[in-house]
Amino acid sequence: MSNMKKEISLNEIIADKLKDLRKEKELSQIELANLLKIDKSTIAKYETGAAVPSVHMLFSIAKFFDVSTDYLLGLED
Repeated sequence: MSNMKKEISLNEIIADKLKDLRKEKELSQIELANLLKIDKSTIAKYETGAAVPSVHMLFSIAKFFDVSTDYLLGLED
């Protein structure tokens, strides 16, 4: 048996980071959506990995949470 690591998709990385950041700020999906001026269902899709933010939205999310886009993409801790 080989020790193969499960590859995590970009969708899953962004989903996990976004959900963690939102919960740290104690925001609901609706509150975050309102602050980012997007629909609540869009936040839900990001957090489940059903969709990924556009480059513009990724930048907006990073700026709002004061993190780098590299952090959101899983390229740095």
